[in-house]
Amino acid sequence: MRKFFLVSFLFIIAFAKGQELNCTVTVNYDKITNANVQIFKNLQISLNDFVNKTVWTEQSYSQREKINCSMYIIINSYDSNQFGATIQVQSSRPAFNSTYSSPVININDKEFNFRYVEFENMIYNPNSFDTNLISVLAYYSYLIIGTDADTFSPKGGSPYFQIAQDIVNQAAQSGYKGWTQAEKNQNRFFLINDILSPAMVAYRETLYSYHFDGIDMMHKDLKLAKGAIKNALMNIYKLNTVRPNSYLARTFFDAKVDEIVAIYTGGPSIPVADLVDNLNKISPTNSSKWSQVKF
Repeated sequence: MRKFFLVSFLFIIAFAKGQELNCTVTVNYDKITNANVQIFKNLQISLNDFVNKTVWTEQSYSQREKINCSMYIIINSYDSNQFGATIQVQSSRPAFNSTYSSPVININDKEFNFRYVEFENMIYNPNSFDTNLISVLAYYSYLIIGTDADTFSPKGGSPYFQIAQDIVNQAAQSGYKGWTQAEKNQNRFFLINDILSPAMVAYRETLYSYHFDGIDMMHKDLKLAKGAIKNALMNIYKLNTVRPNSYLARTFFDAKVDEIVAIYTGGPSIPVADLVDNLNKISPTNSSKWSQVKF
């Protein structure tokens, strides 16, 4: 009996250490008309369980510390357990002393093909590539955790980004798209490679200063916080000198463009003409939105 209670206690401790993500995984199968829809419903249940119940790190997360995120999967084709899909990954983090949540990640991955057998067990093994489905979800789970950590401490996400890169290395020989540098330069390989590259460190510096010195200070001194956010955005301009129109910069602004416009179109004003000029150079595809920023 004593042994039973000891084992149960250790299980509870181990279980409590994980569950870092509060993730909503949605499977959209509207395009599929010739299959039993229960397959997709069970897939959605399995993916939610996998992402939210896997112990991704050795850190302890309370319920309020869990990272709010979502993975929206659109099934484009299905045949004999083979799925062709896309996945949209988003995450946010709370602003200090506020009910506001700041968007951190917004990535649309169009190379997401996988095999799934209904009711199969989904277990992440850090030492091997088992299925593309598991590897893609594990990769993005670590990307979410690493990016979130970077917003709270300088380069705090390094160990999690390294695991994401290990997943890329294991998956590179799988034959599935999205894992190698031989493909287009906007895939999972290039994203994590750039995040860990010393030449692209301005991205990670900006993640920290934008959120910790800017977003988290808005409750205290809005004008000072705006200045800190401006400095962070001016710093990310360095990416443009290293690699113009980089995938890393694009992912940053895919998440942040609406928030940046909102920050600089209300409340106390600060000089931002130079900022708008830089934003148009770094992210020209968002020029129509940058034009909404008030000088």
